[in-house]
Amino acid sequence: MSHNDRINSPLRAPLITPFHYGWLVLGLSFLSTLTAAGIRSAPAVLIHPFEVEFGWSRAAIASAISINLLLYGVAGPVSGWLLDRFGARRVMIGSLCLLLITLGATTLMTEFWQLVLLWGVVIGLGAGGVGSVLSATVANHWFKKRRGLALGIVNSAGSTGQMIFLPLLMTLIVSIGWRLGTLVMVAVLAVLLPFVFFWMRDDPADIGLTPYGADEGGSGEAGGDGALRAVSPGEGSISVVNVFRSTNFWLLAGSFFVCGGTSMGLISVHLVPYSIDRGIPQVTAATMMGIMGGLNFVGSFLSGWVIDRVEPRKWLALVYALRGVSLLILPSVTNSLGLFAFAVIYGLDWFATVAPTVALTADCFGVKAVGRVYGWIFLAHQIGAALMASGAGFLRVYFGDYESAFLLGCVLAMLAAILALKICPRKE
Repeated sequence: MSHNDRINSPLRAPLITPFHYGWLVLGLSFLSTLTAAGIRSAPAVLIHPFEVEFGWSRAAIASAISINLLLYGVAGPVSGWLLDRFGARRVMIGSLCLLLITLGATTLMTEFWQLVLLWGVVIGLGAGGVGSVLSATVANHWFKKRRGLALGIVNSAGSTGQMIFLPLLMTLIVSIGWRLGTLVMVAVLAVLLPFVFFWMRDDPADIGLTPYGADEGGSGEAGGDGALRAVSPGEGSISVVNVFRSTNFWLLAGSFFVCGGTSMGLISVHLVPYSIDRGIPQVTAATMMGIMGGLNFVGSFLSGWVIDRVEPRKWLALVYALRGVSLLILPSVTNSLGLFAFAVIYGLDWFATVAPTVALTADCFGVKAVGRVYGWIFLAHQIGAALMASGAGFLRVYFGDYESAFLLGCVLAMLAAILALKICPRKE
């Protein structure tokens, strides 16, 4: 019998499903985040077409992309507040509509300031509305049981979007040009929007349901280790001031700052140039990035599965420690085989930090506050990414190689492992 058949309220789900409606909500969130992530990262393959058509320098185009990356993080606290206040459905519809309109407008660009405004500012903020904070909110609102698995699924959407959209857009650029290729992405958004409009819901109570698994374990709130704890009165209304006074917040934000620096800032930006410095062909290096993306999909699922069974802070510490080890050995990589070995190790823990970080945020501050609190934590992630991206470039110029940057990343990752172990969810 469907979970929808067992509700005790006159409210009904907009679509009868043979499974809990939360899985459908999770799927819509996954597709929205996947699409937004693919669109946000699209300028990476548009650099050359923009150079050829408009004559803009690569450094100038990269500066617009940097704004995109930073504002994607800035959108975290804003989208967290909007999610808590207005619900996931309205935020998703608004963000997707903003992306659709802005993406269409990019095909009319003729001036550099338009690139900065559209791709840098508006798309960065719009994609942030259906980014990692949305995933955290939806998974924690709709799931008590299998929360870790739900987090693993939605948090793999970002890398999956890049894996799908970037090769697709590159193929379209070569065959029909960047403008028509961009309009194909507009069409994808136009198809997705009606599904979100008609079938997305903010909370199980909106359709007379309880979160998945809640009827099997009482009315408590799921801890990251699968246990249930009581929900503290008023925990959904925690103020920003109280959040900033929390030691757990700074431990989570500090470790996630390192995550952004050692992933988006260091590896995503500098692995290919480092590989070329080592004499590894550019195509091979790009292929390894694809392998990392594929393994990241596996690692995200695995991380979600693990935190349903293991204390999240211990798993998070292990992931950071493994990342530190991989960065320690990276300076010794001199050929394609070594780069492949690194891609396997690093790819499995690339986004594996997200699920335990989100779970710990919920355990420390309550599921009703996940959106706003995790939004600030995610901002720390993006600040770390921006600082490390520029910092590693400076170290490369100053020392003539990337060894110091990778060793710094190793030290920071080990420090993040220590910070993770000091998080005490049930003592706040």
